[in-house]
Amino acid sequence: MPSRPSSQPQKPTWDAIEAAHARIVPRIHRTPVLRSTTLDARCGAELFFKCENLQKTGSFKIRGATNAIFSLSDEEASRGIVTHSSGNHAAAVSCAAAWRGIPAWIVMPKNAPAVKCKAVEAYGGKITFCEPKVSARNEAAARIQSETGAVMIHPYDDDRIIAGQATAAKELLEETGELDALLAPVSGGGLLSGSALSAKHMKFASMAANRRKPMMPTGRSKQGRCNRSNRATPLRTDYALRWLRERSRFCRRSLREFFLSARKRSLMPWH
Repeated sequence: MPSRPSSQPQKPTWDAIEAAHARIVPRIHRTPVLRSTTLDARCGAELFFKCENLQKTGSFKIRGATNAIFSLSDEEASRGIVTHSSGNHAAAVSCAAAWRGIPAWIVMPKNAPAVKCKAVEAYGGKITFCEPKVSARNEAAARIQSETGAVMIHPYDDDRIIAGQATAAKELLEETGELDALLAPVSGGGLLSGSALSAKHMKFASMAANRRKPMMPTGRSKQGRCNRSNRATPLRTDYALRWLRERSRFCRRSLREFFLSARKRSLMPWH
């Protein structure tokens, strides 16, 4: 039989984010916030990088997966987990499920990178391959859920996932203090949504979405901090893209040119 809806998760309020943080802290890294004087000089701003590439399983995804899986009741957890993902969420769910001692069924597209599949298997995930289409992922996950009774942990459309991902921005802002802007990666939107919630609660002024970057660059302008009266509001992608076009074109161009140059030289100047 298909699994019942999970025990009433908290909506991703600040209380839910704080509860998520307390739940996952014993199991994840508090990743470092790094600086680069070279990038500061190129961009004319102070930049702070929350290096979730150094997180367990290699990405921020372990935050949401751990919160979701350790939020389950014992009865729900006993039925196992099912999800679909091309890689990072798959590895994170497999790892968190192993920590809780429960099975994880992972639907992955058949063209997923081999290194991602090996990581999932190394964490104990049971992979089912499907055609590289969203509909195929959903159908395969629904079939496994029906056959096993496993609980679905969606990669991003889940309040527990969002609350878990929000802890990355929470940690960053606790460490840096007030900033002019926060840039978060966006694909499905779990990290971006969580970052918006943390920034809104912690009263930071600006947020912007920057598609598919490996870290979370944030900044404070050389001209000074933002006006405290400016409060962040829930972010829409069109606003984020407009903000990027109007406010950070030079910064983005400088960062892109720098990273491309650094890649060619196999050099990253974290000093």
